[in-house]
Amino acid sequence: MTTAATGVRSSAVWPVLVGVAVLAGAVAAGIGALSLADALTATGLPNPGPVTTYGLPFVRAAGEIAAVVAVGSFLFAAFLTPPQATGVLDAGGYRALRLGTGASAVWTVCAALLVPLTVSDVSGQPLLDNLNPMQIWSAAGLVETASAWRWTAFLAAAVTVASLPVLRWSWTPVLLAGGLTTLMPLALTGHSSTGGDHDLATNSLVFHLVAGSLWAGGLLALLVHVWRRGAHADLAARRFSAIALWCFVVMAVSGVLNALARMQPADLLRTSYGLLVVAKVVALALLAVVGWRQRRSGLAALRADPEARGPLIRLALVEAVLFGATFGIAVGLGRTPPPPPPRLPSPVEVAIGYDIAGPPTVARLLFDWRFDLVFGTAAIVFAIVYLVGVRRLRRRGDAWPVGRTVGWLCGCAALLIATSSGLGRYMPAMFSMHMIAHMMLSMLVPVLLVLGAPMTLALRVLPAAGRGDPPGAREWLLAGLHSRVSRFLTNPIVATVIFVAGFYGLYFGGLFDAAVDNHAAHVLMNLHFLLSGYLFYWVVIGIDPAPRQLPQLGKLAMVFASLPLHAFFGVVLMGMKTVLGEPFYRSLQLDWHTDLLSDQRTGGGIAWAAGEFPLLLVMCALLIQWRRSDQRTATRLDRAADRDDDADLAAYNAMLAELARRDAR
Repeated sequence: MTTAATGVRSSAVWPVLVGVAVLAGAVAAGIGALSLADALTATGLPNPGPVTTYGLPFVRAAGEIAAVVAVGSFLFAAFLTPPQATGVLDAGGYRALRLGTGASAVWTVCAALLVPLTVSDVSGQPLLDNLNPMQIWSAAGLVETASAWRWTAFLAAAVTVASLPVLRWSWTPVLLAGGLTTLMPLALTGHSSTGGDHDLATNSLVFHLVAGSLWAGGLLALLVHVWRRGAHADLAARRFSAIALWCFVVMAVSGVLNALARMQPADLLRTSYGLLVVAKVVALALLAVVGWRQRRSGLAALRADPEARGPLIRLALVEAVLFGATFGIAVGLGRTPPPPPPRLPSPVEVAIGYDIAGPPTVARLLFDWRFDLVFGTAAIVFAIVYLVGVRRLRRRGDAWPVGRTVGWLCGCAALLIATSSGLGRYMPAMFSMHMIAHMMLSMLVPVLLVLGAPMTLALRVLPAAGRGDPPGAREWLLAGLHSRVSRFLTNPIVATVIFVAGFYGLYFGGLFDAAVDNHAAHVLMNLHFLLSGYLFYWVVIGIDPAPRQLPQLGKLAMVFASLPLHAFFGVVLMGMKTVLGEPFYRSLQLDWHTDLLSDQRTGGGIAWAAGEFPLLLVMCALLIQWRRSDQRTATRLDRAADRDDDADLAAYNAMLAELARRDAR
């Protein structure tokens, strides 16, 4: 293709992206105008004026399109197109990175504009009457949604600035994670964050937003790349097709769960909120049909001839239009009041999302389950993926230790029990139950998961890219293992500090009091317990490859250095006279849970005694490794002796004989 033709195609890219954003904004503004009367009736606020009525949904929908373009562009640069052999991004990856930078900047501006628009909407005051930026910015701290938009603007601006100097592939996964992080304030506000079942609604919305942004953003980034006739288009299309399939599944399941948490099935056809849910389902179904057609025709044509890009471009344009309409409907859905609940939620239900039947008993802890959508799903997915890997390994005739499989599955089961059984149900409402779950997530589950050696299994199962072929999942995993970040985190001192300091900083630094009443903070706490524990025991047990390999005595030193700190933490908890998180626990109004200080002392005792069983597992693992290391050394020496007819032993015996002769003289 000529340079002029390439320029024409490149110049046509931005009108397509802007057109999708305008379509999403127009649909959202239209739905917002139609549902304005219901919204004003539900809130009792005056009309904020046409600028807010039409501008807020339009800017939000257009901004969300910019956000998904940023996420999709970083995804494309990180995983859909290969970098150069030196690690520097190739032309296609660099153009995608710069597209992500521009989209992040637009997302920053839109989020900043949504701060005053939200203040106007919540206060019912026209925006043009309150144009003082300082007053609006300070008032945003009093409005949860406006504060969320302020955080979004900060995060998006940070991603924009961080992406400017990037030229190498190694930073693109970090930018992708940052782009997804900018969506989190959205997931933690709105209809899903309040009322009954808000734990399920919030978790499902996080899945929904992440899957939707990866799907829509990846499609738009792929469309731009193919339109510009970038290299490796067939590889990028194949990789994105697999991602899109799983994103569709996640979006469908999470969307159904989120809708059921907000409304009854009977409300689907008799309320405005229900009709918008139906419209969104129809749009998602159409996207599935077009995506299936894309796999059958567009992807097949590109696989047969890498230059046959017309079918993929035409179907991708149709998908882009459908995505624009879908995002507009989603924003309009967020502006429409959901149906009123059939009953008023109790104080416990308002605080944690669900009711508690009574004090914890053995039967309730064992059988009164409430599935945790984040960690319960992770436990099941981890177990299935691991078993698939073991099956593939054995199909090709390679052995895999049964003990590692048992350890991994027990770790997944412990993760599921800690977060989804009766223990997980009572965890937000009682400090003692929280501490049991904390100890399981930070000390038991990580030990069992590390004993499963998942990275070793992945490196043996995943195929290696051939010489000159684009890197794949195995190469990405190796790059992460040998990165500077991994080398820093696996430093014994760093791993120990992260593991132990989390206990003291969380409970004695005031973080627990600030986070105990927030569902998202609970999820982050559990994630920190799990990751910090896994990092520590990954370094200590050391079955998987790591940037740093410690000697056995160094591993024992790490274990024994952390033991007194854990014991001291439990002793301090038992001796405290103030109750951690007391205002929140009192607000639950549980008549069977009034002695909060005694419950906290019980939690301290649990923390003091909880390190014994994981310590036993770690010591057994280290002793087995020590014995196997000695056996491997002995085997190596025996083989060397067989090769040289025991030359070392003969030399040693000759030395002893010479010493004996000297002594005799």
